[in-house]
Amino acid sequence: MSSVISVVNLSKVYGSGFTALNNINLEIGRGQIFALLGPNGAGKTTLISTICGIANPTAGHITVGGHDVVNDYRAARAMIGLVPQELHTDSFETVWATVSFSRGLFGKPKNPAHIEKVLKDLSLWDRKDSRIMTLSGGMKRRVMIAKALSHEPKVLFLDEPTAGVDVELRKGMWEVVRALQASGVTIILTTHYIEEAEEMADRIGVINKGEIILVEDKAGLMQKLGKKRLALQLQGKLDAIPPALALYGLHLSEDGREITYDYDTRGERTGIASLLSDLRNAGIRIGDLHTEQSSLEDIFVSLVRKSS
Repeated sequence: MSSVISVVNLSKVYGSGFTALNNINLEIGRGQIFALLGPNGAGKTTLISTICGIANPTAGHITVGGHDVVNDYRAARAMIGLVPQELHTDSFETVWATVSFSRGLFGKPKNPAHIEKVLKDLSLWDRKDSRIMTLSGGMKRRVMIAKALSHEPKVLFLDEPTAGVDVELRKGMWEVVRALQASGVTIILTTHYIEEAEEMADRIGVINKGEIILVEDKAGLMQKLGKKRLALQLQGKLDAIPPALALYGLHLSEDGREITYDYDTRGERTGIASLLSDLRNAGIRIGDLHTEQSSLEDIFVSLVRKSS
């Protein structure tokens, strides 16, 4: 898959001497949903701002659709729609007027049919004549997305798009994002909702302290770094893990009625058979058991902890 965004040796150092981005290299393919994850202050918003031309790079270069974001700014920016974290709208304007005005800012000719389609896709059509100030927070967030889509961009940045949005509206936005991807739009999102990235993304990038520490297809990441957990419900209460079982790294629940065992699915041997045998030899009787896959959140926390 060809890249629509190419970031090469990018660094951003502010006047104070603070290094916000350090030698970032990143390729994002056309039509992908790419989730950029990282803790607060990791550099997510700075990276997006630099790609979008809002902040100037200190070193390195960036192209969007083959256009350099510094030397060919207008062409690069015309390909990008940006939905920032903060809600910036003219409160006294109507939904229709503010979205139409955004299209005009990019020199695009009027296209009422396109604006109508965008508003209908975002469930805003029945509020097209409403002033922004009368809308709920979730609706205002949708207006921001409509503004970003008004000039028909090929790349859409969503910086915390569902912050402050209730669960029902969040799922509605996921449907909108999938529809945009199906139409050929490349989507880059940052989010604090790990389940959102797990649900939506094709690829995951993790940034911490201004450095990209991992970029991987989601499925490969889950398979490579994900572990499985075996939960064993006991027939009786256990006060402590017997010393003979210490090598398994078992965890005993507070009520003493469940043991959990983490194992790597890539290993030639999981150790489950020997564990069950040793439990039996230790006189520990099992009532039930089940397995669960570690989540993307587990993986993310582990990666960030290792890089800190």
